[in-house]
Amino acid sequence: MEVIDRPSAGPASVAVVGGIHGDEPAGERIVRRLAETLPGEREAAGAEIDEDESRGTIRLIVANEPALAAGTRYTDTDLNRAFPGDADGEEYERALAPRLRAAVEGMDAVLAIHASHSAPPPFAIYSRLTDSVRRTVTGMPVDYVLDSGRLRSTTLDSVVDHTVSVEVGRQGSEEAAEFGSEATVAFLRAHGAITDEAPTFTETTVVEGYEEVPKGGGEPHVHYANFEEIPAGAVFAHDDVYTHRVEEAGVVPILASEQGYDDIFGIYGRITGTLEPPEDGLS
Repeated sequence: MEVIDRPSAGPASVAVVGGIHGDEPAGERIVRRLAETLPGEREAAGAEIDEDESRGTIRLIVANEPALAAGTRYTDTDLNRAFPGDADGEEYERALAPRLRAAVEGMDAVLAIHASHSAPPPFAIYSRLTDSVRRTVTGMPVDYVLDSGRLRSTTLDSVVDHTVSVEVGRQGSEEAAEFGSEATVAFLRAHGAITDEAPTFTETTVVEGYEEVPKGGGEPHVHYANFEEIPAGAVFAHDDVYTHRVEEAGVVPILASEQGYDDIFGIYGRITGTLEPPEDGLS
C-alpha cells in the first residue's frame, strides 16, 4: 500500500483510495495523477508540516499494489470482502485490510474508486448515511446512489464512517478513467479540499439494495440494464442453474452483468426517494 499526503485547501481531511481491486486500473491512475498535480507536497511522516495548522490533509492511497501489478482482482482474497481483516492473517488482502482501514479512519470524508464489467451509468454507494456522505454523493455528477446497508458488511464503506464508493464505469475503459477523475475532483471541491471552482450539488436518486442475485453455471443471460425497472413477472437473468423471475413491481438491478462476477448476476434494489444536497449546497 502506498500513501501520499498533500495539504487540503481547507480544514477538512479527506482520502481518495484507488486500486482496491487490481483489475480496476482507473483508480490508481486517478490517484497518481492527483499526486502529480496537487500543489504543496506533504509526506505522511518525517517532512516539514505546512505552517497553517488549520488546514487538513488530502490523503491519496494506492491500496493493492501486488494485485495491480498482476492485473488481477486480488492475490489471495477479495480486499473489499475482507474487512475488518486480520493483521496476522496469512492471506495478503486480509492482512492488508486493517492497514488500509487505519490509513483512512478518522477522515472527514473518504472516496473509494471502483470500476466494473457492468454497464453505465456510473453511481455511488454508501452503507451509512452521514452529513459527510450526503455532501460527497450530491457533490458528484452521479444520478444514482446505492444504499448497501442491508448487503455485505465486509466492504470499506461498511466499516469506515463517511466513506462512499463510486463505480466510475467499465473496467479498463478510458471513459471510466475520465469520469472517475471528474467525480474525484468534484468530491474534493465538495469538501473544500480544493478551491479552484465552487462545488455543485444536485439531488441524487437513492436505490436501496436488498438482495444479491446468485449465479450458478453454464451460459449466463441478463435481460435488464442497471436501474431499469423490471416488470412484475419478467425474468431478470438466467443460466443453466437459476431462472430469476421478479414477482413484484418496482425492482431495479444494480451491477447487472453476465460476466462481471463469478457468483452473482447483480443486486436487486428499489428506488426509495432522493438524497437532497446539504443545506449550504448549491442547486
